[in-house]
Amino acid sequence: MITGLLSSFSFSQNKQGMNTSDTAALSKYAQSLLDFTEVNKDSALYYGLKGLDLAGKLNQKYYAGIMSTNIAYNYITSGDYSNGLKYIIQATRLSEDKGLSEDIAKTAFIMPYLQKDTATNRKELLGYIKNCLGILYSFTESPEKQLKVMLEAKHLVENETNDLFLLAGITENIVSAYMLENKLDSALYYQREAIIYREKIATDIYKGVGFLTIGDIYRLKKNADSSKYYLLEGIRQIRANDENLYGIASAYVSLSNLYYDHNLPDSGIYYGKMALQQYAASGTSIPEMLGAYSALAMSYSKTKMYDSAYKYLDLSKNINDSLKNVQLKNLGKFHEMGFDERLRLKDMETEAAALQSRNRVLFLSFVIIVFLIIAFILYRNNKAKQKTNKMLGSALTDLKSAQAQLIQSEKMASLGELTAGIAHEIQNPLNFVNNFSEVSYEMIDEMNTELKKGDLEEATSIANDIKQNLEKINHHGKRADAIVKGMLEHSRKNTGQRAPTDINALCDEYIKLSYHGYRAKEKNTGTLAETIDIKKDFDPSMVKINIIPQDIGRVILNLITNALYAVDEKRKSGTRDYAPTVIIRTKKIDKKINIEVADNGNGIPQTIIDKIFQPFFTTKPTGQGTGLGLSLSYDIVKAHGGEIKVESEEGKGTTFTIQLPQL
Repeated sequence: MITGLLSSFSFSQNKQGMNTSDTAALSKYAQSLLDFTEVNKDSALYYGLKGLDLAGKLNQKYYAGIMSTNIAYNYITSGDYSNGLKYIIQATRLSEDKGLSEDIAKTAFIMPYLQKDTATNRKELLGYIKNCLGILYSFTESPEKQLKVMLEAKHLVENETNDLFLLAGITENIVSAYMLENKLDSALYYQREAIIYREKIATDIYKGVGFLTIGDIYRLKKNADSSKYYLLEGIRQIRANDENLYGIASAYVSLSNLYYDHNLPDSGIYYGKMALQQYAASGTSIPEMLGAYSALAMSYSKTKMYDSAYKYLDLSKNINDSLKNVQLKNLGKFHEMGFDERLRLKDMETEAAALQSRNRVLFLSFVIIVFLIIAFILYRNNKAKQKTNKMLGSALTDLKSAQAQLIQSEKMASLGELTAGIAHEIQNPLNFVNNFSEVSYEMIDEMNTELKKGDLEEATSIANDIKQNLEKINHHGKRADAIVKGMLEHSRKNTGQRAPTDINALCDEYIKLSYHGYRAKEKNTGTLAETIDIKKDFDPSMVKINIIPQDIGRVILNLITNALYAVDEKRKSGTRDYAPTVIIRTKKIDKKINIEVADNGNGIPQTIIDKIFQPFFTTKPTGQGTGLGLSLSYDIVKAHGGEIKVESEEGKGTTFTIQLPQL
């Protein structure tokens, strides 16, 4: 389907300072040319040529350009390609006049096409011309050229004007070009875009036609359900708005072909006849009925009604032969055109490319100049930079040395906290061992006394108690042994070996170590809170994951120690009714494991929350932190393919979340 160039509008306004009758006549001729374009080509050309003559007498070049383009469209769609090209070239010559849109007679016809300035008006006209040229190429069997010039027209109108009606028409013509080349996905994409443009226009003239085209595309894509839906919806919308009988007839032809393709010839015959009725009602010429005749011939043939099939086949053949003869004759005239006019057409095609080439040359020249200036500056400063580089190299070496020392300091601080926690942990089993040993020593004396008395029953009872004590001594000894081994594992140099690890057990162990380590450190200052409530919320469905336990343990230790520090600092500030609380949670979410460490301390100000993972950044007073704990934790978690996140609300608390993949 080829879309016309212009459309009807119904409001009026005359140009001041021009003879009113001339202005009215010019507007009438231009509007009549438009109104008869799709109804009566002879009448359209009659009014168009009269209007073009009057536009020349009134020096109305913009009118002349628009009417020349629409006259060209009427000639092209009538099969007179040589005259069509003649008026395209005439319109192009007018468009080259940069002052063509000055002193325009502002009539009801012209107002919808006027843009914000003369330069944009000229681009608007160029868009119409390129659209018309693309239509010419479609009729002269040059689909590649048609598509090229249509895409140029779309780009020009889309970026330089605000004419949605023209943009919709050009886009629909691009759809036709892609359908001719059987590029159906591209055709469908642009047709949906055209429908969006149509919906933005305050007119229902073409409403429904876009749905018919989508239905035809789906028919060619062998999607029967979608094709039928869009064809019927298009018919419904057309009938609800403007009774476009030609559009409905075309839809019936598509439905006839659709049912034929799916082996339903009776329905194909029904819709083929409906198409003929609609064509007759619309006053369409015989050539337009070719599609309906062909569809009926195929459907009758499939029902073995060969007489009817032959009848419509003969009708379609006669029309097709006639159209081919006219087409060949018109193409012959088109190709016999003078060299100068063809050269002019070529110039118009390459105008945009030449402008783009000039702009590219200017841009490259500018880039070369800038490059030379930069090269000169770099050359001039090269020697100074060499000296600077030597100084920076020395400073970088010093900085790396200082960083290494600080990192080692942070690791030792972490080890110190852990060791303090382990010392506290090991103290409990050692106390049990000592206490039960002393009690057992005394009980042996009692047992010997009873044996001397000959009271075997009492001696046996004491022996059983001693045995239980020895079992407890053995149990707590093994506990102390496990703690010592854990300490050795932590202090041993990391081998980087991953191992299946129970996250809940790991968290539980480092909760105790971090708490006792923090208590041991703060006990010396005399400021430690009497009670910090540490809550555990472990996911019972947790599975073992492959991690380096010492590394992840160091991260957990660091986060819990920070949380203890945060709640203790808030307690020291004298907040009323404050209960220091730290919560450690584990969750299994899909293929990921979450470890959360939350506190109800003072929180982190939003102004610095983005900096907390940076090396050497700390909120603690000078001398109390290296600023490397969170930075190293961040690197460890990243090395495990995970993430560490922080959420904080100032005055209410902070939550750190470690997210590890379940490998």
